[in-house]
Amino acid sequence: MDIKLKEKIVQGIPQKGFFGHPKGLFTLFFTEFWERFSYYGMRAILIYYMYYSVSEGGLGLDKSTALAIMSIYGALVYMSGIIGGWIADRLLGTSRTVFYGGVLIMFGHIILALPAGAMALFVSMAFIIIGTGLLKPNVSSMVGDIYRDADTRRDAGFSIFYMGINMGGLLAPLIVGTIGQQYNFHLGFGIAAVGMFIGLVLFMMTKKKNLGLAGMYVPNPLSPEERKKAFGIFSAGAIVILIVGAISYQTGYLTLDRFILFISILGIIIPAAYFIVMYLSSKTTDVERSRLLAYIPLFIAAMMFWAIQEQGANILAVYANDRVQLEFAGIELQSSWFQTLNPLFIVLLAPVFAWMWTKLGDRQPSTSRKFSLGIIFAGLSFLLMIFPAYINGTESLVNPLWLAGSFFLVVIGELCLSPVGLAATTKLAPSAFSAQTMSLWFMSNASAQAINAQIVGFYSENTEVAYFGVIGGLSILLGVLLFLVAPKIQSMMKGVR
Repeated sequence: MDIKLKEKIVQGIPQKGFFGHPKGLFTLFFTEFWERFSYYGMRAILIYYMYYSVSEGGLGLDKSTALAIMSIYGALVYMSGIIGGWIADRLLGTSRTVFYGGVLIMFGHIILALPAGAMALFVSMAFIIIGTGLLKPNVSSMVGDIYRDADTRRDAGFSIFYMGINMGGLLAPLIVGTIGQQYNFHLGFGIAAVGMFIGLVLFMMTKKKNLGLAGMYVPNPLSPEERKKAFGIFSAGAIVILIVGAISYQTGYLTLDRFILFISILGIIIPAAYFIVMYLSSKTTDVERSRLLAYIPLFIAAMMFWAIQEQGANILAVYANDRVQLEFAGIELQSSWFQTLNPLFIVLLAPVFAWMWTKLGDRQPSTSRKFSLGIIFAGLSFLLMIFPAYINGTESLVNPLWLAGSFFLVVIGELCLSPVGLAATTKLAPSAFSAQTMSLWFMSNASAQAINAQIVGFYSENTEVAYFGVIGGLSILLGVLLFLVAPKIQSMMKGVR
């Protein structure tokens, strides 16, 4: 972004007013709070809705199929961020893209609230996938816009923003999960739709005063000729996809397994292609190329982390339903409530980490070493899950504290890696690809879940120890390696800490 434009944007935003941070953080904090409330509320009951029997209010899908769909759904949600980043960078700017994304998400939840079976499920997924792709990377990118590049509050600001994400995720499973599992799944999905509506209203009512020009500019706008060409390419591509999809479905070639494999392959190809395009672009400077190379090992580490963290919503959700004692201290638990543990621990610990990074200042660990700590703790969270089966076998139910401990360890890793990754992305991104690089950051999650779609089928009670042990061990090994090469990565960042 042009330095003068950046300064003009920052000057138009009240720099105090929300926990010592720019007032625009209030708007973005609560917009993301309600969007995450809707998403995590839906996700807390989605796996159960898919594999519970029809008599229990579900769709009656095979459990392994439901696990694969859950992973590929998550992959597509984050993969669509590439489209959202491109639209913001070249067509609409981040502010309008965020709004349109929220509208699509809301309609997706409304469709899911209708008792229309599997067809409504897949249609709603399409709306939520596209809507989240438009909203999520761009609202995070706007957080970077409200700070000057040298503002030392940036990392702490992202930590506060990240706490907003997780406050929404904390409340959602308790409200949506309870209503969905105890009363009616569709009523739970309807509450998720209401959450997104509240977020949209709040965004529109406060953005002018709190955000000013942030998100209103288009960093790399298309010329009229480029716009016409892009529209033609997208239209032709959509028509080809529809025709090929229809023919493949009619001939029986398009199966769920093949579709999942295709998305898993895309999860590797898309980020690789994006790194190449940005690196070779004439709009990327030599300093930005060096920073981009330094970003690659961080991206790989993030993939490893999310591959573990995202299994909290599928493998560990099934584990909570099938393997855990759902009564603790005289309280009858819902299996969906375990989805609140991750955001609960983040809400409790995020202020501690924000304070710690601010207090340490220049003495805090480098970005790459924070990443290495993140994936080491993620690996430990899976290794912990070996012990219940190793000690008591898989025949008896597990004390819920084991599962709580696993979520606690992965949260420590998440606070070392995720908010720091958001901040690093805004600082390492080439200027011409600012929103798209934020989309690339979310692709690390998409790639992880695309790979998970191939992995989750190996999980069963019989393979429990090997499953958690192998994945956890690989994560720790990668974390140690990253820690050792951290000085080299840091030097390639060219002054970015």
